[in-house]
Amino acid sequence: MPRFAANLTMLFTEHPFLDRFERAARAGFGAVEFLFPYAHTPAEVAARLKGNRLQCVLHNLPAGDWDAGERGIACLPDRVDEFRAGVARAIEYATALGVPQLNCLAGKVPLGADDQTLRQTFVANLRYAAAELKKADLKLLIEPINTYDIPGFFLNRTAQALAIIDEVGADNLFLQYDVYHAQRTEGELAATISKHLARIAHIQVADNPGRNEPGTGEINYAFLFGHLERIGYRGFVGCEYKPANGTEAGLGWLEQARRQLRPLR
Repeated sequence: MPRFAANLTMLFTEHPFLDRFERAARAGFGAVEFLFPYAHTPAEVAARLKGNRLQCVLHNLPAGDWDAGERGIACLPDRVDEFRAGVARAIEYATALGVPQLNCLAGKVPLGADDQTLRQTFVANLRYAAAELKKADLKLLIEPINTYDIPGFFLNRTAQALAIIDEVGADNLFLQYDVYHAQRTEGELAATISKHLARIAHIQVADNPGRNEPGTGEINYAFLFGHLERIGYRGFVGCEYKPANGTEAGLGWLEQARRQLRPLR
């Protein structure tokens, strides 16, 4: 059965970040993920994981000035030194927290930038990051993001991501497949996941439109979760959605999914 991880950047946001771990455990999650842990020390975050018997399955490399609208720096040729420093920092946190994989956000295309230069920078940065992460026995992930939500995001389609993974040539570089972003950009969710299953290390979910809970929009999650079970997906499913009316009030979809999937095992 797919294993679900609460995204603590999106869920339980009525509570301070460090208090969200307890809320996730109370809600029945055994695993969590989040965008960034860097506002807190590794020891602070590790204590919340251990105290609530939670596994952290994913966080991101540092991604520039998030509050100023940056969404990654990996494709930016003038930020290579900053990117490399961020790789070291992320590995420090991942090692302390027992995180097996880190996601790398490509970033947005600057006005007038040359696409080939951006791609070359991204590939070179990924080669560096993959090599550093491999020393720590970590996977590196890249994630296509739709350009409706983040206009100008460099990496926005599955085929583009896979071509870049091929060019990098690292055996610890994988695809993070976000169902919401993929639905907005290209559709063909079940077929794409099946075709590239061996190259997908992590899946995230939200419905469309609205990026709310699964079951609130057009995506047939009853089918899709069953599909993940049938094709043998063994990674985690990150719950990266915006609760429509509070996290706990909207968790009915999760129990329904678990009831549906139990007979399939």
